[in-house]
Amino acid sequence: MKTLYIEDINDRIDEEVELFGWVYRQREHGGVLFVVLRDSTGIIQISIHKNNIDLNSFNNAQKVTIESSIRVKGKVVEDSRAPTGIEIKCSEFETINLAEEFPIQEGAGKEFLLDIRHLSLRSLKLTEIMKNKELIMRGARRYLQENNWHEVFPPIITSAACEGGTTLFSMDYYGKEAYLSQSAQLYLETAIFPLEKVYSLTPSFRAEKSRTRRHLSEYQHLELEAAWMDAKDIMKVEEELVASMCKEVSEYNGLEKFGRKKEDMILDLPLQRIKYDEALQIIQKKGIAIEWGSDLGYEEEKALTNEFEEPFFVYDYPIEAKVFYMKQNPDGKTYACADLLAPKGFGEIIGGSQREDDLQALETRMELDGVDKTPYQWYLDMRRYGSVIHSGFGLGIERLLMWICDLEHIRDACLYPRTMSRVEP
Repeated sequence: MKTLYIEDINDRIDEEVELFGWVYRQREHGGVLFVVLRDSTGIIQISIHKNNIDLNSFNNAQKVTIESSIRVKGKVVEDSRAPTGIEIKCSEFETINLAEEFPIQEGAGKEFLLDIRHLSLRSLKLTEIMKNKELIMRGARRYLQENNWHEVFPPIITSAACEGGTTLFSMDYYGKEAYLSQSAQLYLETAIFPLEKVYSLTPSFRAEKSRTRRHLSEYQHLELEAAWMDAKDIMKVEEELVASMCKEVSEYNGLEKFGRKKEDMILDLPLQRIKYDEALQIIQKKGIAIEWGSDLGYEEEKALTNEFEEPFFVYDYPIEAKVFYMKQNPDGKTYACADLLAPKGFGEIIGGSQREDDLQALETRMELDGVDKTPYQWYLDMRRYGSVIHSGFGLGIERLLMWICDLEHIRDACLYPRTMSRVEP
């Protein structure tokens, strides 16, 4: 069993170590073989001198190919010429599996790399992205556990839409029509009655025919719902949660690989809040034609967020721009809702609101929006039996990660991205 990783050897200078991993790079210079070893924690250079090892080991090192799996033994030494300032003077070199010629060459195109994602995942950049994705969830769970939120596990096969019927993936479910979940929200609302504060992490599916850099057909959705919280209460939860997620990343040394500083991830709470009306004015001043009542699309959010350095809230959207389950404000024109937007063109990462808790008001809104109440009777029951003020939100994990790692496209934030044009591998 492997017991030592590359990240462990900084404190092992002048000691003999044994490492397992894969060949990241190889070259020969002045009669010395150099192999860069990769494992899940980083890379290190191995120098192989013919006079210092047995002939079989030297022959193995000469023949080894990119991405071959290997075992090496040697002494850890400091060397400023090595990629990481440390190298291993090899005493044993064993090839575990000699790889065929690796199909990925320098300058490979993005579509080709996506076609062979099962191999391109080995890149150092994608490795760091996956680690950061793990870290933001670690930060989320820490916050949620410390604040007594209960994790629940809702279904992803549903009988009704949550975010409108135009973006549903339908399926045959034993002769009945069913759908892949757009959101766990409706199910989470039912769980607040026994547990009060609940969350889930599930895949959500949106059949949006969008080709922007921030849209996926399948994404990881962190959703929270809570009893006894209004719109302002849930916004406080949102910013604290995101701050915890960012703080977890700030404590990891890999952030600089994306041109980000650790201090960039320390959010100054409370985050700035602007009304929809003010957001509209900023967008219109940039020459973008948008009328009051419209939701903010990709271009509008891009223009707006370029004016900010930190995530910020836009709240009190018009009723026409959002969905039926939100609580109507006393003005009769807006909902008690808010989106959390990431700065510098990245856009929405959270959508949340206070939920409508009055049965008659909810049914009226559904009728006005043309929503068939039949498949929602179980949802309406929540307003018939002990209804309370409650609020919730959904956070797109890949959207947040895209901003944290300053990624060009959201597909880089996924293990295997699913878009309009891609369902393989």
